[in-house]
Amino acid sequence: MITANANINIDSNKPLAITLMGPTAAGKTDLALALAQQLNGEIISVDSALVYRGMDIGTAKPSKAEQAQAPHHLIDICEPTQAYSAADFSRDARPLIQAILARGRVPILVGGTMLYFKALLEGLSDMPVSTASVRAEVEAEAEHKGWPALHAQLAAIDPITAARLHPNHSARIGRALEVYRISGIPMSQWQASHSAGVLDEYRWCQIAIAPQQRSILHQRIAMRFDAMLAGGFLDEVAALKARPEMHAGLPAMRAVGYRQAWQHLDGQTSLEQMRELGIIATRQLAKRQFTWLNGWHGLSWVYTQADNGALLSSEEILNKALQHLVPAPI
Repeated sequence: MITANANINIDSNKPLAITLMGPTAAGKTDLALALAQQLNGEIISVDSALVYRGMDIGTAKPSKAEQAQAPHHLIDICEPTQAYSAADFSRDARPLIQAILARGRVPILVGGTMLYFKALLEGLSDMPVSTASVRAEVEAEAEHKGWPALHAQLAAIDPITAARLHPNHSARIGRALEVYRISGIPMSQWQASHSAGVLDEYRWCQIAIAPQQRSILHQRIAMRFDAMLAGGFLDEVAALKARPEMHAGLPAMRAVGYRQAWQHLDGQTSLEQMRELGIIATRQLAKRQFTWLNGWHGLSWVYTQADNGALLSSEEILNKALQHLVPAPI
């Protein structure tokens, strides 16, 4: 059971901005669209996979019809061969918020990449930018030795960062090693002196959406994964895999579902094994997202179930979210 907290910066002299967080498959897209239409809002995607062009089905990217219902930002801005970091997101989101407000509209930041939210709201240190050569070096070493071995290597040079990471959390282990190899300074030391975020610049209403019962979310995850498969997900990954510049070690291909699909297309797993592994990986992602959210200060929860366990309608969910907009938006 998740505990709801009062959430809002009540300084009504500041412009309103909304964050809508939640685990994967919780219903963020539908609620974001409803809020945007109700509040004259524009949506800023806070998702590390939606930035990539050509990755539509496996990311549950809002459809063209959904994107037409409200302006969307930070979707399809990168090729899947490129890296896109929390620092990149913070840099890109800041002027977007200002521009949306200048148009007299409400910025609604929506997604499940919690590190991106943290980078924007609280700030991140000015760590060195990754280089293709160092990234390739780390990935080649991981391919040869395995990520647990690189985690042990990280523990020797940056025990603080290593203690926060699972030995198989490839993306974050890789980034921490890159930072050290480029600068000679551990990531934890960079993070100790981070730049300011935008938390105090706006009147933030921070909302999270989820069902109260974890089993309901698990059902939604399995149903969505099956819908992705039926919608051509394997064809999407096959098309990406066929591009000569693509390989399994790219950050984009570490996205949940894509790695499992790539392995299946390589003949490493059966279709049923791939489906099971993809669903398990998505559940693990949701668990990590809940860990972030349960420790998030100033967050109000919108549950998609009534006290008796019945699922709420879209209108009921919207009304619950709107109750948290206090004082009322301009």
